[in-house]
Amino acid sequence: MAETELYQKGMKIRRQVLGDEYVDKALANSDEFSDDLQKLVTEYCWGASWGRGVLSLKQRSLNNLCLLSALNRPHEFETHLRGAIRNGCTRDEIKETLLQIAVYAGVPAGVDAFRIARKVLAEENAASPTR
Repeated sequence: MAETELYQKGMKIRRQVLGDEYVDKALANSDEFSDDLQKLVTEYCWGASWGRGVLSLKQRSLNNLCLLSALNRPHEFETHLRGAIRNGCTRDEIKETLLQIAVYAGVPAGVDAFRIARKVLAEENAASPTR
């Protein structure tokens, strides 16, 4: 796949937010059928959207948590929760975001968001107890 400037910009941000291990695995699991999706995600989501500036990566992470929860996308929610932590979101900022999810997206969405967050935060604490 030809790497455009937007792809390169998106890949840099994608790796910064999700980590090299996650991105490398996603790319390794790609094949001829899904290569175009990886390119689209990298250019469009990460380059054209996340790469716009104005909002910080931290703010974009919190926005994504709200959106992914409302859309009932638990796997992507977990991925982006880990990204939010990498982007410097604190436990309190995450908790406040999840409470807002419960109010605006519905209590079941909030309950699921808290369930996933408790799991991820426990894993993150076990991996790095100083956080």
